[in-house]
Amino acid sequence: MKDSAAQFVELYLAESGRLQRRVSRIIGCRATASDIVHDVFLRLWKRKQDGMDEASAYLSQSARNAAIDHIRSERVRAEYIERIVPEQRFAVPPSPHDIVAARDHLRYIDDVIRALPERSRHIFLLNRIHGRNYREIACALGISTGAVEKHMMRALKAIRAGAEDF
Repeated sequence: MKDSAAQFVELYLAESGRLQRRVSRIIGCRATASDIVHDVFLRLWKRKQDGMDEASAYLSQSARNAAIDHIRSERVRAEYIERIVPEQRFAVPPSPHDIVAARDHLRYIDDVIRALPERSRHIFLLNRIHGRNYREIACALGISTGAVEKHMMRALKAIRAGAEDF
């Protein structure tokens, strides 16, 4: 009886060409088909080496399934790429200087928001961060909608002035 490594090599030599041709017909690319078949053989190698008599059928079905999985994943990638607008594809990544400047600007705006009177800051955060409308804020705080508008105007005016100063 041959050892399992020699038996595996024989199986590879006997089946790999046939499997590569089959997978190549399914996916239309010889190089990718070769990679898929190598992966299938690698999976078989990692499994127990028993049952090499049934390995040909296992390899055929595994290669077919792997080819179909490859086609599906390529389709998903293509659909994803179609949804990307050109600005996203060709956007220049921000430089380290741009990143630092943006962080500094955010810190400055955060400081401006923190410097607001407590009630104005609270109303601004309820509206802009938590998505509450003026009526909901007025009911929650027990004030009029006009008072909420006044606090929002104060907050926005301070933030605009802070953004211009930066």
